[in-house]
Amino acid sequence: MRASNIIANSPANSLGNSPGNSQLWYVDSGCYRHMTGEKSNFLSLMAAQSGSVAFENGKTGTIVGIGKIGESLSHFIDGVYLVNGLRHNLLSVSQLCDKDNLVVFSPNRCLVVNMNIGDIVLRGKRHKNVYKVCISSLSQNKLTCLSVLNDDIML
Repeated sequence: MRASNIIANSPANSLGNSPGNSQLWYVDSGCYRHMTGEKSNFLSLMAAQSGSVAFENGKTGTIVGIGKIGESLSHFIDGVYLVNGLRHNLLSVSQLCDKDNLVVFSPNRCLVVNMNIGDIVLRGKRHKNVYKVCISSLSQNKLTCLSVLNDDIML
């Protein structure tokens, strides 16, 4: 993985995850990559060489790993960064779309639809001004369509 700076400018950055919510994720259109601060979220994790994330409040966090999240190795999302100091789980809308998914928002919910097979692979609910998904409710379809195939980040 190349050293890089990533900006996470999300309304979720002002909200903390409470214990037991480690699989609650915010669908974030301002976040460039999927990321979390919870090591326990990962099914598999590899150490990262370097990189940092700049938060809206001016603070930064170091990228210390990259891996897979999900319910099992057959139902996962790949290319998720582990970031020291990040108190939230963020799913990047652009990263989802880059993998041939359509992210649809309505007043009450959001859906992630795989464009290759036409199936809904992830569902979320709106809470105030943010959309949340529970990773433990991943579709029974294989989610390799959400995986990162290239770590070259262009900002």
